[in-house]
Amino acid sequence: MKNAIRFHEHLINISVVSKTLKHCIFFSFLFLFLGCNVKPKPIDYGSDGCHFCKMTIVDKVHAAEIVTKKGKVYKFDSTECMIHFMDAFDPNEVSLYLSNDYTNPETLIDATMATFLISKNVPSPMGAFLSAFSSKAEAEKIKAEKGGDLYTWKQLLIRFKN
Repeated sequence: MKNAIRFHEHLINISVVSKTLKHCIFFSFLFLFLGCNVKPKPIDYGSDGCHFCKMTIVDKVHAAEIVTKKGKVYKFDSTECMIHFMDAFDPNEVSLYLSNDYTNPETLIDATMATFLISKNVPSPMGAFLSAFSSKAEAEKIKAEKGGDLYTWKQLLIRFKN
């Protein structure tokens, strides 16, 4: 054989070994990328626990999640718990901050793009009276009905850090 090497009394075809190595490397990278899937996971209401306060998550309009760049998901019973838990993270490690949309229960939205309402007439699980909205118009509508103040994500973080 022209492209072969001798290994312990056996002839090994180099092209077969080369193809096998290429396949192993390809599938290793494929599994690596598939294994690090950065996406939210559905919240199992009544079963999942909050990573901050340890309460069982039951409220379908106030739950929240953090998804790290490595794909690890942290679930919370409220956006305020998520904000308090953020102190444990380097912000560069986080891929997604998500909050449930108040007007569309069980639907996680990008918290960094949401409009937030703090209203004493809209209770949330941990008593911050904080709700997230995917639409500023919807937030303004609920504010007109219930009262309160609107915040962007950045404004909300400043308010909770003070």
